[in-house]
Amino acid sequence: MPQEGKVISSTGRWYQVAINNDPNDIVKCRLPGRFRLKKYDRTNPLAVGDQVMVEINEEDGTGAIQEILERRNYVTRESTHGSHSEQILASNIDRGFVIQSIRKPNLKQGFIDRFLITCEAYDISPVVVINKMDLASDQDQQYAHQLIQMYRDIGYQALTMSIYDEETVSEITELIKDNTSVFIGPSGVGKSSILNTIDPELDLKIAQVSDFNEKGKHTTTHARLHPLEVGGYIIDTPGIREFGLFDIDPVELSYYFPEMIEPGSHCQFNDCTHTHEPKCGVKEAFDNGEIHKLRYQSYRRILESLQEES
Repeated sequence: MPQEGKVISSTGRWYQVAINNDPNDIVKCRLPGRFRLKKYDRTNPLAVGDQVMVEINEEDGTGAIQEILERRNYVTRESTHGSHSEQILASNIDRGFVIQSIRKPNLKQGFIDRFLITCEAYDISPVVVINKMDLASDQDQQYAHQLIQMYRDIGYQALTMSIYDEETVSEITELIKDNTSVFIGPSGVGKSSILNTIDPELDLKIAQVSDFNEKGKHTTTHARLHPLEVGGYIIDTPGIREFGLFDIDPVELSYYFPEMIEPGSHCQFNDCTHTHEPKCGVKEAFDNGEIHKLRYQSYRRILESLQEES
């Protein structure tokens, strides 16, 4: 008789599944061919966080996944393999944390904004985290706090932190506690170090950032769901350099910028791109200082990239 479980990791064709969501009852499972990727136009038909029904083989204790239950939500991006297919990074998430570092490697606002667009599209509550503030110069401090205030003004949760600052560690711990969360960010921004500080029992591998190119090394090789002592679960994901948007129409891009929705309702044209058209409510709001310059610039860059791809 099939039993329900949660996918906690995947390595190749095998998946680790926690039966009845019990982290102490793990079964190694395979995915039958009928679920394979071409049918779904995805690089991975099954993601960490998925709830599944599993038939267990009593002879060897392995399982076969019989059904993938409906996802509440998921974090997705465009695959980096040039196939324009979808890669699901994690599913059934309460909070999605986009982690950036102020230095080593340097912060990329475009990565944050692309992640926030995905959260808006797939009903995930996002948190913006700027890490490694212990490395910040005075100028870095000003830039980081400008960004944090910008995102808070829009309505997002956002914070700066350092693993050496107990107050900020406590702040992020409270947000993670008793939820299922995912950490997304480039290699080297400190995702695993943050988790080790929150829960030393995890003992996740970490590596130094290269002094040559200030890029992190991949120490997390595949996504994995970890139970936490404070309660809840965290999905730690491999570092990703770029966050490509999947299935976002350029004409609809501004719908995923909360500060543009109301001004956009005053545009003369329904398909206004908010770049050159006359009587544009978004441009008027920007000119009046109601939309932050950095966000509008980011919108323009993302729009241009989507138009080139379409």
